[in-house]
Amino acid sequence: MRAFWTLTRRELAGFFLSLGGYIIIAAALFLMGYSFVVILVKLQKPTPMPITELFYITPFFWLILLLTTPVITMRLFAQEKFTGTFETLMTTPVSDLQVVVAKFAAALLFYLLMWLPLLGCLLVVRHQTSDPGSLDGGLVASTFLGILLYGGAFISVGCCASALTRSQAIAAMISLVFGASVFLLGYLASQLPAQENWQTQVLGCLAIFEQMHDFARGIVDTRSVVLLASVIFLFLFLTVRVVESRRWK
Repeated sequence: MRAFWTLTRRELAGFFLSLGGYIIIAAALFLMGYSFVVILVKLQKPTPMPITELFYITPFFWLILLLTTPVITMRLFAQEKFTGTFETLMTTPVSDLQVVVAKFAAALLFYLLMWLPLLGCLLVVRHQTSDPGSLDGGLVASTFLGILLYGGAFISVGCCASALTRSQAIAAMISLVFGASVFLLGYLASQLPAQENWQTQVLGCLAIFEQMHDFARGIVDTRSVVLLASVIFLFLFLTVRVVESRRWK
């Protein structure tokens, strides 16, 4: 366990000791702030939607999620392979699983820290409204649960992509293409009429807009939680197998 925490702190420090980490946070903060400027304009007219739902229906949520996760994860394995420190790391008394989980945990912690300013934005908007029911703890908790699960899913994909290559740019492109593909499939699923066939049911599992919309409205569907948790475990398992493949060469 000590080795795991040491690796996690090492990876997390890498984000804050580089300019890239601060650029990611600044870009996310700009998009969040601009989205809440749009929300304040909408709140000039009465609306029954909670603040978290108003934030979700702006396009900025998906911009932050799809664009920042590839940049966060691209360096995890690819940079170490490029600089030659990966083999040195793997000769230390740690298992492949510990290395993968530590890098994933560090990236996820940085991702959550990036989203912390959202709480401040929510409180500012809440202060400007007179409806006490527009924001409560349950809505905030469910929204952040959705942010955590979707972020964890995309970060696990990014970990796998970074483990496949020595190039950070290629790793980011693989992760971005995957995220964009899921986004487009989710859009397709939201446009199809409800039918009782297996194709529609499969696409229904990729209805990410409706699933995240439920989280933003304070609805936690266990099916969505299980699906996203399964995606995280699947890609972490694949990442471990990719890391282990160095022994086969």
